[in-house]
Amino acid sequence: MSSESVLRIVWVYPDLLSTYGDRGNMLILTRRGELRGIDVRCDEVRSDQRVPDEGDIYLLAGGEDAPQTLAAERLLADGGLRRAVDRGAVVFAVCAGYQLVGESFAARDREYAGLDLFDLRSDRGASRAVGELAGTVDAELGLPTLTGFENHGGRTRLGPGVRPLATVAVGVGNDGHTEGAWTTGLLGTYAHGPALSRNPALADLLLRWATGREDLEPLDDIWHERLRAERLNAIGVT
Repeated sequence: MSSESVLRIVWVYPDLLSTYGDRGNMLILTRRGELRGIDVRCDEVRSDQRVPDEGDIYLLAGGEDAPQTLAAERLLADGGLRRAVDRGAVVFAVCAGYQLVGESFAARDREYAGLDLFDLRSDRGASRAVGELAGTVDAELGLPTLTGFENHGGRTRLGPGVRPLATVAVGVGNDGHTEGAWTTGLLGTYAHGPALSRNPALADLLLRWATGREDLEPLDDIWHERLRAERLNAIGVT
């Protein structure tokens, strides 16, 4: 966190990457921080603006091919997100945002350079992955079953520099076996929903990473848990 003890959340390019309700991830992080007495500031940075490098958590969301490629081009030219990661900022990237933070991704029948923040590459799959997504999260993270909704045509191959976020129980995720990727401070997923509403423990993980606080007090998550139970029961996952 900054020297003023303000948690600064930066939503990157909402004018390009803002599909499937992913703005909810910013709202969930903000609310869960404020309920714990954390002073939170949210900046929505459009694609014609400079990406500040002094943020604490950067959010990248879903988008179609053309906006995704334009976002990658502008983020590479801007350099602010790279500088933020280099000084230890947290990144949470969803779907198109997840693909573009890797080394490369496929869109509009060609390969594009990504931001190379994650050790992964994405290309086109044989079919589109659409539907519920669930899986067992990497035990090292200590989180409950991942739940979300996916809608993407990509397949993602992980390099040795990252670990899968989850092992797929239902859906496709990266490749039908694993879903998402993580390394300390960086986390990507194909899960919409929004992801942090369906997975409040994941939101708290991001807050712990960003604040350095391991003692975040529990919150009353009855509505989140009802949503989780409803969606997991619908697909027969516990």
